[in-house]
Amino acid sequence: MVRGGPRLDHGRRRELGQSFQDGGRHYHRIRPGYPEESVRWLVPTDAKDALDVGAGTGKFTSLLLDLGLDVTAVDPSADMLAQLTAHCPGARAVVGTAEATGLPDSCFDVVTVAQAWHWCDPLAASNELARVLRPHGTLGLVWNQLDTSVPWVHRLSRIMHAGDVYRPGHKPVVGPEFHGLEGHVTHWQDTVTARDLMELTKSRSYYLRANEATRAKVLANLDWYLHEHLAYVPDQQIQLPYLTLAWRAVRA
Repeated sequence: MVRGGPRLDHGRRRELGQSFQDGGRHYHRIRPGYPEESVRWLVPTDAKDALDVGAGTGKFTSLLLDLGLDVTAVDPSADMLAQLTAHCPGARAVVGTAEATGLPDSCFDVVTVAQAWHWCDPLAASNELARVLRPHGTLGLVWNQLDTSVPWVHRLSRIMHAGDVYRPGHKPVVGPEFHGLEGHVTHWQDTVTARDLMELTKSRSYYLRANEATRAKVLANLDWYLHEHLAYVPDQQIQLPYLTLAWRAVRA
C-alpha cells in the first residue's frame, strides 16, 4: 500500500495509466478536490501563467483559475480533457505528457502536477518542465492521500487498495534542474457517503485493471466494512480525513 520503493518503469507506468483513458465523467464526480491552502502555498504571489500537467478533469486546474492565473492544462487522455474543458472553460487544454508537453520554452511562472507525478519519469519530466518554465519558475507537486493515522481510515485504505499513501519523510524525486525542494501538509476532510466510497474504489487503478473476480471481492469486502462493520447507510454523510501533501522547488 505504501509507495516509496522502486520507481515504476515505463511499461508499468503505461499499463497503469491506461486505467484512466476513459471514464473521465465518473472520475470527476467521485474524486476529491484539493484544499485552497495547498494551492496558495504552492503558487508564487507574482505568478501569472500556470501549466497544470496531468490535469485530468481539472480538479486542480480550477483552483489555479480561481487565483486569476492564465492556465494551460496538459493531459494524455482526451476523455479527461473533455471533462476539463466542460468544467474549466477558461483553461487551454492540450494533449501531452509531463515528458513531452509540446509547448514553447520559458512561457510559465509555475507548473503544477497534482496526483500524477508517480505516473511520470521524474528525471525526463523535470527536464521538460524546466524547459517550459521561466527562470526561477516554480514546480509544484501535489498528492491527496487518506489520513491513515485514523484507524478506521487505515483499514478502509487497505480494503480499497488505496496505494497513494506515503511514509513520513518521503520526498518526491526531481531532477537537477530544480533546487530548494520543500514540503507542506494540509489536514482536511471530504464529505462523502458510503455510496461515494464504493464509487471512489471503482475509480482506483487497482480496481480498474483487476479481473471481475477481484473486483467482486473488493466490493464485497468494502460493502461489509461500510454497511455492517461501521453501520453506515448508503447516503449517510461521512467526514473522510485526508492529507494533502505538497512540494515546491525552483528552477535552477
